[in-house]
Parts: sequence; C-alpha cells; structure tokens
Amino acid sequence: MKLPLPARLAVTACILAILAASCQESFARAGGGRSIGSRGTRTYRAPASPTSPSSPTYSQPSPAPAAPQPLPGQQPFPQRQGGFFRSLAGGLVGGLLGGMLFRSLGFGGGWGAGGGFGLFDILLIGGILYLIYRFVAARRQSAAGSDWQNTNRNAQQEPFRSEASSAFTSREGGSVDETSFGIAHIRQMDPSFSDAQFLETAQDIFFRIQGAWTRRDLTPAADLLTPEMQVIFRQDIDAMKQRGEFNRLENIAVREARITEVWQEEGRDYLTVHLLANLLDYTTDESGKVISGSDVAPVKFEEYWTFTRPVGPNPWKLSAIQQS
Repeated sequence: MKLPLPARLAVTACILAILAASCQESFARAGGGRSIGSRGTRTYRAPASPTSPSSPTYSQPSPAPAAPQPLPGQQPFPQRQGGFFRSLAGGLVGGLLGGMLFRSLGFGGGWGAGGGFGLFDILLIGGILYLIYRFVAARRQSAAGSDWQNTNRNAQQEPFRSEASSAFTSREGGSVDETSFGIAHIRQMDPSFSDAQFLETAQDIFFRIQGAWTRRDLTPAADLLTPEMQVIFRQDIDAMKQRGEFNRLENIAVREARITEVWQEEGRDYLTVHLLANLLDYTTDESGKVISGSDVAPVKFEEYWTFTRPVGPNPWKLSAIQQS
C-alpha cells in the first residue's frame, strides 16, 4: 500500500525530528557520550573490562612425541638401527672392496694359495673398526658434555626467571597480567611513575575538562588534550554555541577510577582508565531554561579515558574517550 504524499511528508518530518533530538542528546557531557579520539593501534578495539584483566599466556615446551604403540595382538614395531650400525656395515663393505682392489693389483698376498682373506684384509678391517669405535666414543662424549652445559645453563637462568615473574605479579589475583607488565615498562623510562598518583592526575584532568566543557571555553584545558581531541571538542562547543545551548554538568562525583590497560607503541606511553561517575547532566538555552536532561535527577555513566605521552617523564594528555 502506497501512502499519499502528505502522509509520507509527515513520516519524514517525524524521523527528522527524532534524529535531531538524538543528535542534541549526544552532546551530553564532555565528549558527547560517544567514542572519540585515538588509542593508537587499539583505537577500534573494545577497552579491557576492569573485572576481567587480560593476562599474557606463557606456552610451555611441548613434550617429545611418544613412539607409536602396537595394537593388541600385533608384534612390536621394529626399531630403526642407528647410525653406528650403518657406519659399521659401510666400513666393512668398503674394507672388503678395498682389499679386493689391492689384491687385484698384486698387493694382497693371502695366507694360502686358495686366496680368501689376506693379512692386508684383516689389518684393513681392524683399522676400520677402530676408527668407528673412536668416532662413536667421541660422539657420546660430546653429547654428554652438551647435556651438562644445557642443565647448568637452565639452573643459572632459573633464578632470573623467578625474579622476573615475581616482579610482574598482579596485586589483585596473584597472576602476571598485561597491566603489570605495562607499568613496569613505563617505570623503566620513568622510575618516579606511580599508578596511584596517576589516577589522581586522571581524575583532575577529568574534572578540568568537564568544567571547560560546561563553560563552552576549551582554553583552560587545551594543554590536557592531544591535537586531535582539541579539534573534536572545539567543533562540539562551536555547535552548541550556534544552537544557543549550554550543557550544564553539576555535582560530579567519581565513584571508581581504575587502570585497565597500559602499553607502549611507536615511542609513546598509553594508559586507559575506567571511570564510573554520576552527575547532573542537562542542557539549557541562553535564558537558562532546561530543554533536555534533568537538573534534579543525577545520571550514572562509565567511560574509558585513554591518556598518552612520549615515553619518559612527560605530561599526560587525553587522547580518547570510549563508551563501555
């Protein structure tokens, strides 16, 4: 059934009104309640949840494959002979061929007129057997020395492995996790780094940015943002000014702040903080009339704020905001 033109226009107008209302609501609080900014190579990856920290997987050496076992009623599989037997057989054949060659040239001189094995053949075979014995003995001695060196090396390295594992042990669950590794890497270039102190810095940045947002003036907080985030915030603030609106944020309280991801890439530190907060979030016009949200009922939200800096003791800047 095809709707008449007036009905189609009415439906279109309703859809546009809904979209316009949703766009206005999207500018609630700093960042507009949407995911913005860059997290390096993790930009399009969901942030790690604070309740399930990621942990690296350590692969153990695979055991040597077991020899195939015969089925019931079958004869055991014949074992392949080692290189010693093949060398021995080759030496004997080579000795006999050499003996026959020398005899054919008149050097043999057997013990009897009927031919057979001569004195040269016996000496040749004995020499070959002696060489084989020396070769096998040297191989066994070399293998024993190599095993001792590997055992000694592993014994020397084991304390270092244990020390490294204990250094990266998680405070919560006792397991080695990615966050502990990341913090350890940051401290290599910035020994003064403290995760507790950083969380205080992150919350301070959070409050300063929210204050600049509600005043529609980014200048006091510009040094806390990466260039990309400055562009995004300025565009959102300019849009509010064009509509004659203020986004009011009051009674802000951070209920939880926890580091969930720490990593380094391309000479930069990255650190993501999970923020759980509640506040009064509403929008007014130029006269102060509330046009969206509520100035009496607080709302609760959680976001992931990612901060970055050049590796080393440098100031942190907000580089991304992601919704949970």
